[in-house]
Amino acid sequence: MRYSSLLPSAERFYFSRFVRLAALSVALVGLLPSCSDDDETEATPASPAKITVPQAALHPEGIQYDEANKRFLVSSRTRGQIGSVKDDSTYTVFADDPRLVSTIGLNLDATRQRLLAAVSDNGANTSRSTSGTLRQLAALAIFNATNGSLTSFVNLGALRPGQNHFANDIAVDAQGNAYITDSLSPLIYKVDPQGAASVFLENNMLSGGSGFGLNGIVYHPDGYLLVAKANDGSLFKVPLSNPSNFTKVATNQNLSLTGADGLVLTDPKTLLLVSGSQSTVFRLTTTTDWASATEAGRFATGAVSPTTITRRADAAYVLYPYQATSPRFAIVRVGF
Repeated sequence: MRYSSLLPSAERFYFSRFVRLAALSVALVGLLPSCSDDDETEATPASPAKITVPQAALHPEGIQYDEANKRFLVSSRTRGQIGSVKDDSTYTVFADDPRLVSTIGLNLDATRQRLLAAVSDNGANTSRSTSGTLRQLAALAIFNATNGSLTSFVNLGALRPGQNHFANDIAVDAQGNAYITDSLSPLIYKVDPQGAASVFLENNMLSGGSGFGLNGIVYHPDGYLLVAKANDGSLFKVPLSNPSNFTKVATNQNLSLTGADGLVLTDPKTLLLVSGSQSTVFRLTTTTDWASATEAGRFATGAVSPTTITRRADAAYVLYPYQATSPRFAIVRVGF
């Protein structure tokens, strides 16, 4: 005998209704798409931990993330070309020109749809290096950020002929002026939006002696530049309105930033600094508007010759070029 037949008539009515509703609920659940643990495991992460790119002897130095096109842009010391890298490790040539002997630092000026590249020659690209460009070339190449066409090529080394030059890294201010460091001369160049070049700052304190001097550079929205010097790890604050009034950012005497290379601000009070010789990304913070800075963390890269760093949403990615003859390079999310 069924249980329902033992109930009074009114209760049998509500019991029957309950059974029908329960059956309908089960049927509706069956129509919904399934979601298993495997589905969650196979989902593509929003920001991958590491992208390994099988491009032999590319030796990229600079990196930028192009949010609009969901790709990284990387330079090349050995080929001169600029490449595009997707999260699936696909590499394609984005821009090239015979004048690009070695491309070093990059800056994606998305507001103006420009990609800026520092161009130099330290002999790494044997197919394009010449006696007239070796340690003499310093230039700024400007590309259309959508199609990669070269729109301008500005000779910076001609501003100080007879000196050794190595255009290294680039910052762009709110008005579209570009600032470029020279690692072999104590210079910061300025190129305005119309392409006119000038020496923005020249001072022997910026010299690297017989080694590399100025390297990474970043624009701070409060109207100054932060600039790193590789040979001794100095960090300078350079006001745009009065560059000769630059100051050295004070740090704890136990903190060495020797080998300083790429810089990126994650917010106005937090700076990430890559030290290639120390295989470390340092996180620096300030409470004094960069009159001084303290270490707030570090990320060890291992012996991979890290160079520069870029932001991607709320994450930061550092570039591992390995060696000039390596069969690959990598782009790695930084964690502290």
